[in-house]
Amino acid sequence: MFTKAIVRKPGKSVIDGITTAGLGVVDYPKMCRQHEAYINALEKCGLQLIILDEEERFPDSVFMEDVALLTPKCAVITRPGAKSRQGEELGLIEVLDSFYQNIERIEKPGTLEAGDVMMAGDHFYIGLSERTNQVGADQLIKILEKYGFSGSVVHPGDILHLKTGISYIENNTVVIAESFKTEQAFSSYKKLWVNKDENYAANCVWINGNVLLPAGNPKIKASIENEGYRVIELEMSEFQKLDGGLSCLSLRF
Repeated sequence: MFTKAIVRKPGKSVIDGITTAGLGVVDYPKMCRQHEAYINALEKCGLQLIILDEEERFPDSVFMEDVALLTPKCAVITRPGAKSRQGEELGLIEVLDSFYQNIERIEKPGTLEAGDVMMAGDHFYIGLSERTNQVGADQLIKILEKYGFSGSVVHPGDILHLKTGISYIENNTVVIAESFKTEQAFSSYKKLWVNKDENYAANCVWINGNVLLPAGNPKIKASIENEGYRVIELEMSEFQKLDGGLSCLSLRF
């Protein structure tokens, strides 16, 4: 069960964030409304929120998940692979000091963004991507093993982050994009397949029996509800314009 989450308000500089989506310019006021709805959903799931102020120096800083990995036993400060985000992670150290005795770091030349890390019980899958390299993955696995966890590397293909295409929703179940059809790493899990026309919904978030899901994806919504989860739909259009998903917007612990 999660009890807390850290979020950061989107700054006005977010319109200059990294994107490959080709979905147009971010509507900043609309993004702020969508972010407020996201915060409200986290609170409805029983989480206490730590809400950080905007960080205008880093346009992508609303995407909190990438700059730290929070486990039950330690926090790991990452080293983002996107050059424009390097240094963004430093602003979290003081915040995490209040909650974690053990704080580890990914060091140069390693790069790792936690959007590439999926926790499934005590095991962590690490996607090698343009943002996460083998050195960073090896460092993370060593850290995880120090605390009694395990980790392994997977190759997510041409998607941005591993969790762009797969989400663990507990109960040995994953919500997974069709692009992972031939990936054997997840063979032991029950799979709820996301059709190509709903690909964006492969990034969803389990929180205390609820699943946060991007609005407008009725097929995967029905599949998740059929497994007994309560689905909370959220409008994500402005974050999608920046290649961002639901998991990106908070650090849950």
